[in-house]
Order: sequence, then C-alpha cells, then structure tokens
Amino acid sequence: MAHAYPDPPIGRPTELSRRGLLRGAALLGAASAAGGAGALLPGAPALAGPAGFPSYRYVRDAFDSPLAYNPTGETIFPCVRGVYDKISGAKGRYYLYYAPHDSPGGICLAYADRLEGPYTEHPGNPIVDRVLPTTTVSHVSSPHVVWNASSREFFLYFHGENTTTRVARSRDGITFGDETPILSTRLVPNTTETSYARVFEHRVTGLTNKYVMLYMGAHTVRPGTRKIFWGWSPNGWDQWRFAPEPLISPAGDGLSDISAPHLLTRNGTAYVVYHGGDGRMHLTEVGNAFDREVHLGVFHSPIASDDGRVASPSFGTDGGVSYMIYEAGPRLGARICVARAV
Repeated sequence: MAHAYPDPPIGRPTELSRRGLLRGAALLGAASAAGGAGALLPGAPALAGPAGFPSYRYVRDAFDSPLAYNPTGETIFPCVRGVYDKISGAKGRYYLYYAPHDSPGGICLAYADRLEGPYTEHPGNPIVDRVLPTTTVSHVSSPHVVWNASSREFFLYFHGENTTTRVARSRDGITFGDETPILSTRLVPNTTETSYARVFEHRVTGLTNKYVMLYMGAHTVRPGTRKIFWGWSPNGWDQWRFAPEPLISPAGDGLSDISAPHLLTRNGTAYVVYHGGDGRMHLTEVGNAFDREVHLGVFHSPIASDDGRVASPSFGTDGGVSYMIYEAGPRLGARICVARAV
C-alpha cells in the first residue's frame, strides 16, 4: 500500500456508482484543485483539505528518543485518546496506541500530558502480543481504541492475522482481555484481507446501530485492490454486520489501493479520510447514511520530512487546538508525527 503510484489527475469531485465500479468502469479523476499535486518546500505546510477542513502543519515527532520496543524498525497506525476524564490514576492525560506491523508486531502504549507530546513509552510494551488466549498469530497490529461509556471500558480493535480483526476490553486502558474475533474474510465476499479497522460512534438511520466500523479489504473484484469497507453494531462489541460491497474504491482517486480510513463529520454530513497508494491522504464524502461516494481530492500531502508518505491519521483537540497524529515515511519504516491545524 505504500508503493508509489502516479498522481491522480485534477478535476471536479466525482460521485461513483458502486455497481459501475464493480463492472470495471474506467478510472475517474477526482482530486480537487485545492488538493492538487505540487512541489512542497521542506518544512512547508501540507496542502489544505477540501470541504472546509483545515490544513495541518508538522510540529514534531511523537517521540524524543528511540523506542525500547521496536522489533521491526517502524511504528504505525497511531490512535490517541484523552483519558483524564475517564479513569483515575492515568499515566498521562493522553494515551497513544500504536504498533509495529510485521512479525511479531505488538500493540503498544505511550502517554503524555499534552496532545502535542512528546510521548513517553510505556515500559511494559507490548500490552498485547501475538500470543492470544485462544491462538498464536504471526503478528498483531493496527490498534484503535474506543471508550465505551455504557460499560465504562476501553474497547481495543486490532488485527492478527491480516484476515481477522479482533476486539478486547480494558478498565484501565492498559490491561486488555476477552479477546474476540469479530471480522474475517469469510464474512465479506471476495476479500483476502480485512484489517486496519477503526470504530466510531455514528448512527445510521434504519440500522438500529450505535457504532460503525471502517476497514481495509483486499478485494478480488476489479478495478483496484485495496478498498474501504464498513460494518455496524449496536454496542461495538458483538452483533457486527458487514456490507458486502466497498464503501469507497480507489478508482475515484485514480489509484489502485487505499487504506487506513478515519471517519470525520462536518457540514452536517460524514466524510472518510484515508491513505492512498500515492503517499497522500484523500477525502471522500459518504453521507450520514453511508450511501454516497463523492471523491473530493487530497486531504493532506507529505512535506519533505515525511519522506514521501503520510497515512493513518488520528485526530484530537487540546486547549481548543486541533491536532492530527499520523504515520510518516515509507511502509515498513514509518514513524509517528504530530501536526497542528493552521
């Protein structure tokens, strides 16, 4: 997914027919003029996002020093959560979850009193390793944590193997148990991977749900390979159901692969920001009912220090300032960075 692909052409936002995509429709250019490709000077702010979203400027790397636990030389898929109003005795006001990807992987934790960081590595990492209660997998990775107010627990979503997404729960955000598989390729037709899941509170009329899941599926139906799929649940833990067709296909961005989705709401509607195979983040409006696919172009582009790739954003606000925590750098060699809205 980090391979370099040609930049998408610049054009008007494009709404795609899922049926047309599955029939192999021609690739459609969809990057907006506001997010078009262009040369960036070292340290310059990334291009502004479409739909009125702010642009984000790099502030710092999340960590000041090398990590003690980093078996593969990469850190990916950051997820930051404010815990100061949820638990007592927290190690910091903010918990940052992340992981290496390749074997053995491992779900890791860091913490800070400012969303901007720097973050301190938890000495007990990994907090979840590849030896699970019921099985041992080659790796576990791509953590995403949700606070479930009803049960007053943290739900941790992660994958291992790439074909299976799992959930575990915790009272303190550190010790997770009750690991349960909730998604696999056997539940979604024509997929060979179902991973990189993120879960959000978002009700869709007619589904009696409270939570939605966005995830990457490797799809055997062309055009494109890796696409964004979705599912829904009334409680975030079980009773998950999954749409059989992609929510977003890469053709609308002129790409072959997209992944690492994150749900955003603005302007009375819902959007998904995700990583493209061209190294940039892209934005698509899906609507509150997840019944649209309007490709809006580039949400965020790498600057020189990002080494050609930005991906897997997580968002938060501290003191009225919005931040984006993201991974930067080549696949299997990425690091975690902090950017501030400007």
